[in-house]
Amino acid sequence: MPQALALVFALLSAFLVLEGGPLAALALAATATAAAGSALVVCSVISARCAPVVPRTRVRTALRDREQRTAFLPQCDPDARGRTRPRAPGRALPTAA
Repeated sequence: MPQALALVFALLSAFLVLEGGPLAALALAATATAAAGSALVVCSVISARCAPVVPRTRVRTALRDREQRTAFLPQCDPDARGRTRPRAPGRALPTAA
């Protein structure tokens, strides 16, 4: 079926180029593009309406489960024993020449 449609479209576009000029072929291409775009919109609306609705309680449960799985990262104490204090920025150290 798609091959037959492609053949009809090719013959029609060749006829329009020969008889109607390039503007007629451009009009045909614009019409075909608009038809394909509207078909895509219709398909997306139909598929969006067919999607199952998720109950709110299920969403809340999923959020709570994700929160419980999240690891708690303890904050590091910069003044803890054994940690060196960061140095203040100063002048550049001399490098080997």
